[in-house]
Amino acid sequence: MNNQEYNRGALPQFPQSMWRHTTDLPAFSKLEKDVQTDIAIIGAGITGITTAYLLSKAGFKVTVVEAAQILDGTTGFTTAKITAQHGLIYDKLRKHFGDEEAKLYYEANEEALSFIRSTVEEHQIDCQLQQEDAYLYADSEEQAEQLRKEWEAYEQLGLPGEWCESLPIPLAVHGAIRLPNQAQFHPLHYLRALVDSIIANGGVFYENTTMEDAADNTGDGRRRLKAENGCTITCKYAISASHFPFYDGGGFYFTRLHAERSYVVAIEPEIPLERGMYINCGEPKRSLRSALLEGTQVILVGGESHKTGKGKCTFKHYEELESFGGQLFGAKRIPYRWSTQDLITLDEVPYIGAITADEGNVLVATGFAKWGMTNGTVAALVFRDLIMGHGNKFTDLYKPSRFKANPGIKNFTVQNADVAKEWVSGKIELIHRKADELKTDEGGVVRHLGKRAGGYKDAEGRLFIVDTTCTHLGCEVEWNDAERSWDCPCHGSRFNYKGEVLEGPAIENLPLLSQESGNGS
Repeated sequence: MNNQEYNRGALPQFPQSMWRHTTDLPAFSKLEKDVQTDIAIIGAGITGITTAYLLSKAGFKVTVVEAAQILDGTTGFTTAKITAQHGLIYDKLRKHFGDEEAKLYYEANEEALSFIRSTVEEHQIDCQLQQEDAYLYADSEEQAEQLRKEWEAYEQLGLPGEWCESLPIPLAVHGAIRLPNQAQFHPLHYLRALVDSIIANGGVFYENTTMEDAADNTGDGRRRLKAENGCTITCKYAISASHFPFYDGGGFYFTRLHAERSYVVAIEPEIPLERGMYINCGEPKRSLRSALLEGTQVILVGGESHKTGKGKCTFKHYEELESFGGQLFGAKRIPYRWSTQDLITLDEVPYIGAITADEGNVLVATGFAKWGMTNGTVAALVFRDLIMGHGNKFTDLYKPSRFKANPGIKNFTVQNADVAKEWVSGKIELIHRKADELKTDEGGVVRHLGKRAGGYKDAEGRLFIVDTTCTHLGCEVEWNDAERSWDCPCHGSRFNYKGEVLEGPAIENLPLLSQESGNGS
């Protein structure tokens, strides 16, 4: 199908996750009393819920705390591929970690896939789990050179891949690597079943509860966590499964992680995607997989990654994905579009384990680099083994206190130089636009009382003006027009147009400077 044959359809006005919209999730109360528990898990995505499932099943008293609603973070906005094929990863791992640890990374993610399969079978979970081959392809000669190096890594490590010259879909490529027997599913149908199991095992959930950056020692080997409203949780182990760690512990995670946004459109195709999951190895990123929506196939077209706060007109990212998918398969309609945010470590391997070398009863999992279905499950399995004292062969690979000189030093310098640049440029920027110049359903940086501020005018003409200084470390946020949010380019915090926190590491809202009928300053 060529450009002339494809008539672009209308994108939904507002972003909405298909996974969340098609899942009936329970609601839980806010933490309003002091609690004592064995395990406190902060974050109710795939990592937190899987960890709670494993530990509650093992007889531990488990408490899960979520700042918003369960499964309303990255897990609820994923493409939900379950695979050990994570882009051009194995060539990098061989160079920076060595063959043994590169093979361990593959084995860890395959173990996660096996665990998900066995759990679905054990509980007979109806979550559209489907076995599919995963394809990593090159769509240019330059990418083909990189892909050949990745294939050499597959061969050296003995991974069960296959080199292909073409794909089963109508897309011209310069080679591809097929990894067989991977999978895809509806992640929230799967995790909803685990939530039910956790509750049956005596586990407790709290929603709309933000924790402070603290995990104080109680003097008897336990930790005391404190919520913003003053309520406390005393526990034997505290687990940060909150995307960006709720507690840093002197680990300086904000200097070792950067945030990227990516986008998805769900199209109902004219030509079905018969089999396979696909992703290219270059930029702009393009990802494909099928799913079922009320018995009808939709194709999830993902990609368009960029560093958070750096997108130029974010709505165009959706339009590019719509065009790519529509030209390949046609698009009868586009029922859903959504975006997500992922954290990436210095060496692209997640941090899973003790938050620092000296704090063995505060554990963290972060930096899944867009492969959270397997990496989040790996984290839960590692946590279970650490807490139960079983030992786990993947512990050293994921240990957060590791530091690989190559590429660690280079990436550390580049990321933090970029942070410094954003901090300075945001402070000296000259703002001439007035708030009353905003059109309805438009946001942007404006001048308010002589200073930089953020303005948004809703469909009724109400004007919301917020302080644009991120409450995490003081960088200046930028307007994301596709999501109607304020995004921080330094460490990835996001806020809605009223200044309320959507994603950390920030835990405090942007101050709402004014809410008025549209009169500017």
